[in-house]
Amino acid sequence: MPIATVNPANGETLKTYEAMGEEEIERRLQLAEATFRTYRTTTFAERARLLHRAADLLDEDQQDIARVMTTEMGKPVKQARAEAAKCAKAMRWYADHAARLLADEEPAAADVKDSGASRALVRYRPLGPVLAVMPWNFPLWQVVRFAAPALMAGNVGLLKHASNVPQTALYLEDLFHRAGFGEGCFQTLLVGSGAVDEILKDDRVKAATLTGSEPAGRAVASTAGQMVKKTVLELGGSDPYVVMPSADIDRAAQIAVTARVQNNGQSCIAAKRFIVHTDVYDAFAERFVRGMQTLKVGDPLEEDTEVGPLASEQGRADLEELVDDALRSGARVLCGGERPGGDGWYYRPTVLAGITREMRIHREEAFGPVATLYRAADLDEAVLIANDSPFGLSSNVWTRDESEVDRFVRDLEAGGVYVNGMTASHPAFPFGGVKRSGYGRELSGHGIREFCNITTVWHGA
Repeated sequence: MPIATVNPANGETLKTYEAMGEEEIERRLQLAEATFRTYRTTTFAERARLLHRAADLLDEDQQDIARVMTTEMGKPVKQARAEAAKCAKAMRWYADHAARLLADEEPAAADVKDSGASRALVRYRPLGPVLAVMPWNFPLWQVVRFAAPALMAGNVGLLKHASNVPQTALYLEDLFHRAGFGEGCFQTLLVGSGAVDEILKDDRVKAATLTGSEPAGRAVASTAGQMVKKTVLELGGSDPYVVMPSADIDRAAQIAVTARVQNNGQSCIAAKRFIVHTDVYDAFAERFVRGMQTLKVGDPLEEDTEVGPLASEQGRADLEELVDDALRSGARVLCGGERPGGDGWYYRPTVLAGITREMRIHREEAFGPVATLYRAADLDEAVLIANDSPFGLSSNVWTRDESEVDRFVRDLEAGGVYVNGMTASHPAFPFGGVKRSGYGRELSGHGIREFCNITTVWHGA
């Protein structure tokens, strides 16, 4: 895949870049290693000052970088601005909380005495250069939620971004440099996916984090496993959105539309499988379909656009294959199910009903504005349908019954359970999944500690 900006709204190639050669990759690896030796000794206060400066610069750049993101991958420009603002918020959160999250921990006095020590503590120390393999769908946020905690922990970052968002990738490197971070603290590697394996094998790279597809995650995990290196993987998702009779059906249907089509439906944590109790199925379906039908699909640079194009022509083709397979097996189209006319890689917001286990869309992730609708006889069947997936990233539950909430929290196989609201990431809460959605956690204290050497310090009596 070429490293290029191709506008998904019209298919026009705007900029192309040459992939970095071996000499430039080597130079950057040397720089990362050398920078880490000194950067690791900086104080939390110094790192926080730099990260706050990066957040301020990002706020100043918000309009411009939002247009770049929209032009590169097609998200509505209002959502792109919100993404930039969210990144600045996360930078400030980690700048303000990292010292507390990574403070030395003192074991219980009785345990210290029992170990024969005069004193003991647990200290969090940085690992070194961390390779981040990042996707195009949230081209700023996915990177910042790795970079902010990694830099505050004293690590340095190497970014291999998706090949269709090179301008965003280069912007991030420039942002951190302008903020005052040393040149080797955060570097963008303009390379294709084929270069990742050798970079990850390099001894100077101490760990890796990947957000992306399951095949990409398998490849990185395999190489990292061979080299005995820590990884965090956030892979696909096919999140359930369960609606029970006690729910506010109007609100549940309204939020369901946003939960499905955010980022043009190209989000791992977008709700994709809508599982509705039979008592309220018809009422929910009518409201949900109407909401999907009334969305404005169009030029993502226009302020009132709600759904833009898919990021690539191949992405739309993959989505169409899933829909066509479901229709051949008996699914029904309640709305959408086709591409509109004209240029660009658009696909109409779609709702499918009559889904069965034999259909590919039941077990594969639909990465675009296509929702699948299921009818459940009771809570037990709702849980069975929700868990009948190879993925387990997050989940959404709508009910006013606290006993039902307890059951869903206990039984749903997911990294998150969002009650009466849609899944969203926030720097204060851990984010990640189970099953084929990956392992490890990003964000919160759990995320910043993923790439730390958790060190026991023991003093004899």
